[in-house]
Amino acid sequence: MSSSRVKVIVPHLIERKNASGILTMVTAYDSTFASIVDEAGVDLILVGDSVATVMQGQKTTLGVSMDHMEYHVQMVASVKPKALIVGDMPFGSYQSSVADAVRNAVRLIKAGAEIVKLEGGVHVREAIETIVRADIPVMGHIGLTPQSYHRIGGNKVQGRNEGKQSGSRDRILADARAVEEAGVCAFVIEAVPAELATEITANSGVPTIGIGAGVNCDGQVLVLHDLLGLSERSFTFAKAYSNFRQLSLIAVSEYVSDVQNRRFPDSTNSF
Repeated sequence: MSSSRVKVIVPHLIERKNASGILTMVTAYDSTFASIVDEAGVDLILVGDSVATVMQGQKTTLGVSMDHMEYHVQMVASVKPKALIVGDMPFGSYQSSVADAVRNAVRLIKAGAEIVKLEGGVHVREAIETIVRADIPVMGHIGLTPQSYHRIGGNKVQGRNEGKQSGSRDRILADARAVEEAGVCAFVIEAVPAELATEITANSGVPTIGIGAGVNCDGQVLVLHDLLGLSERSFTFAKAYSNFRQLSLIAVSEYVSDVQNRRFPDSTNSF
């Protein structure tokens, strides 16, 4: 499927929104899975800092470094996917200064990313504007921002309460306006009530990509390990389309049994 597709480019995102098309984004962290999701037809591959929780065994995404992100972007880029490659900017790579933000965005682009993604709204507006001025496409991320794990007190649904404080409905609306005005080409809305995401999407001039934000966003994103049923945990916002964890357990268990009982290798697997 991938070979017959046209390469997705950044201008296609707004064209898709204007045509009422739906965007699909899935995470991948290596060349094998990147080639699979690309052949399946996704529009964007997110090399997410979620690599920390799904591959490194960490509790949060906070421990991922720029070196890690560069490495995983390079692996995904090596398959030259038709999907757009989005590289997550990890915690600490853009918070201290706009100079750091641009420098680290450049590193991801040189590694093979075609868009960089960073979390936050009003408070990261200047960083987004500066990266955009460097001619680097930026994807925003509002609502639940996993890099704010300690401030929020965990991964909790945002935007349920009125008021202007962080995490409130009014603040999320302000965050959406801020990232769009700063120049993002699209933004993720994570873990907010569906009606709020619908309102944001209807009033946004750039595509919104939802996760735990209802069906009315301009696109959806899932972590590959959740989609495939590889995760030990299940999440309300995710859907497992297979049970790769169980299939993998069965396959490896059969291998162990065959080796222990000298059924493998047999004559067909020997020289």
